Amino acid sequence: MKKHIAHMDLDSFFVSVERLRNRALQNIPLIIGGTGDRGVVASCSYEARAFGVRSAMPVKMARQLCPNAMFIRGDHELYSQYSRMVTDIVAESVPVYEKSSIDEFYLDLSGMDRFFGCWQITKELGTKINRETGLPISFGLSANKTVSKIATGEAKPAGAKHILHGTEKPFLAPLSIRKIPGVGQETYKTLRGLGIQRIETIQAMPVDLMEKTLGKTGTDIWKKSQGIDHNPVEPYREQKSISTEQTFEQDTIDVHMLKNLIVGMAENLAYQLRKQQKVTGCVTVKIRYSDFNTYTRQLRIPYTSADHTLIAHSCELFEKLYEKRMLVRLIGIRFSELVTGSLQINLFEHTEEMINLYQAMDHIRNRYGDNAVKRAVARLKNTAEKKKNTDI
Repeated sequence: MKKHIAHMDLDSFFVSVERLRNRALQNIPLIIGGTGDRGVVASCSYEARAFGVRSAMPVKMARQLCPNAMFIRGDHELYSQYSRMVTDIVAESVPVYEKSSIDEFYLDLSGMDRFFGCWQITKELGTKINRETGLPISFGLSANKTVSKIATGEAKPAGAKHILHGTEKPFLAPLSIRKIPGVGQETYKTLRGLGIQRIETIQAMPVDLMEKTLGKTGTDIWKKSQGIDHNPVEPYREQKSISTEQTFEQDTIDVHMLKNLIVGMAENLAYQLRKQQKVTGCVTVKIRYSDFNTYTRQLRIPYTSADHTLIAHSCELFEKLYEKRMLVRLIGIRFSELVTGSLQINLFEHTEEMINLYQAMDHIRNRYGDNAVKRAVARLKNTAEKKKNTDI
């Protein structure tokens, strides 16, 4: 059976949501990511991109490139609401889908061509999303995830592109190597240093040469350049979660110690999310008292993997749950509603310095272990018995 994989991407998602809220923002350079000079650009309109503005760029630089742009701090709660609206529409329309980020989806339509035709189904779904949410969307359809994602990029803004089976290589050949998913800045520099600019050059190269140059990454890029990608659409399930909890050898009433443990737990789980390239949309805190009664409280939040945000929400829930003068036997935290994404989803609430700090801390942890660097309050020693678990 031939595979039919669609990729859908909401165009300039944050910008589009802001324009739905305020029609006066239409057709002007718009930059989301803060009104001061210390933040970074989370999203920008096509009008701003014409001046060279890009996501993840320091706001100060964006202001220099496009001084007449409208700068908006951003409303992550509103963006999450619209993301969930689109998710609900996709979920009720197709049997298998993967939510790869706050504004991107992969759909496995294999086998549906015998009914209405996969291209027709994809177009109708795109129209439905636009009609019911007001958000512009672009999409691509092909035999696999890589080609469909690239096709979506070529169709933007608010366009569609169908790459027929057997035409993957001709479609990819004239495109820049930057279009290949997984070709980051350093890989691009390496390939350009070899005189490689277009995908067609990689298509003509022996795979052994790419592997010798870039290792396993080179092999993966070579396969993608040929239009080969066997990665399946990973079914999205709302209940995926990651959690940790601690049971005390002796029940305790030491509220300072409990708060410090909550901070440490949230910090570690946030790092695990970033390590897995996930973000969470729901935080739950659990407390079990000495009488074995267990209480939980949860909060749905904008998708994030940022320590400071998740720590603040975890501490807030703990404060609401904790009954003073009652001995505590166990505390725990769970992050659920996980989707694939990165810290950059929340660029609009971070400064460039904060993003660099997270990257530096994670680099140390990746090299020397999860506990190599922590906040001071999370380093308090205890004799608790620790249990960590991940639910899928």
